[in-house]
Amino acid sequence: MRKLKLDELGRVGVDEFKKQEKLPLVVVLDNVRSMHNIGSIFRTSDGFAVEKVCLCGITAQPPHREIEKTALGATQSVDWEYYETVEAAIIELKSLGYIIIAIEQAETSLMLTDHKPDGSEKYALIFGNEVQGVSNEAMNMADKCIEIPQFGTKHSFNIVVSAGIVLWDFFSKLKKTQTSK
Repeated sequence: MRKLKLDELGRVGVDEFKKQEKLPLVVVLDNVRSMHNIGSIFRTSDGFAVEKVCLCGITAQPPHREIEKTALGATQSVDWEYYETVEAAIIELKSLGYIIIAIEQAETSLMLTDHKPDGSEKYALIFGNEVQGVSNEAMNMADKCIEIPQFGTKHSFNIVVSAGIVLWDFFSKLKKTQTSK
């Protein structure tokens, strides 16, 4: 078996990426502290062609060297917007018709394995602070809460791992819905 070379991957340029169809998803970062986590989420968002990343509260904004270490240029391809508060982002996204989903462990959360996204809807996924999780303000405004099933002793994933799992799940389920129509 031979690994593909970079020029064999069929990568699109930033201009092409900006024009291509996007997954109907917005990623909302609620007071994320680590710039490496922010950059990694930009890179993952690029990989799944999400519409936009909303940076809220203390979440750092590009351009920043520490974000770029892990983003590897994805801050140029993925649209992003800064909001002083997560509440401001949620209010705007709701006004645009997005279903707001907190990714968190909560009393009424739905397991990710049981969630079936509707291809005709738009979703905003809120990922929270590395220590505190999704803020109470965001939890109170969310339409739903999704939890990633976990079976170990920690019951905690790094935010980047959580984003990768959830974005892949939405991508695979929404793409399956689109191809079955």
